[in-house]
Parts: sequence; C-alpha cells; structure tokens
Amino acid sequence: MIPHGVEIFMALQPIDLRWGFDRLAGVVGDALGHDARSGALFVLRQAP
Repeated sequence: MIPHGVEIFMALQPIDLRWGFDRLAGVVGDALGHDARSGALFVLRQAP
C-alpha cells in the first residue's frame, strides 16, 4: 500500500533499465528536478 501524501511520477519516455541506480537517479534529477531519494515513487518503463 502506498502511504497517503506520497508523490508518484511516471516517465513518458522509455529508458534503458539496465543502467545502474546512480545513473537512473541522475536521469530523475535531470529530467524532473527531484532527488531520487526524496521518498517519492518514480515509475520508469523499459525501452524496447
């Protein structure tokens, strides 16, 4: 269950999920301006 008040962000563009956490966190920071460790949920989808 997702706690009340947690922000959820969904990616519109697919991304290569084989990248490491640090690189994916960098993409979140660059694209959204959010810290990946902020407590928000970031939903990414695999590139074909």
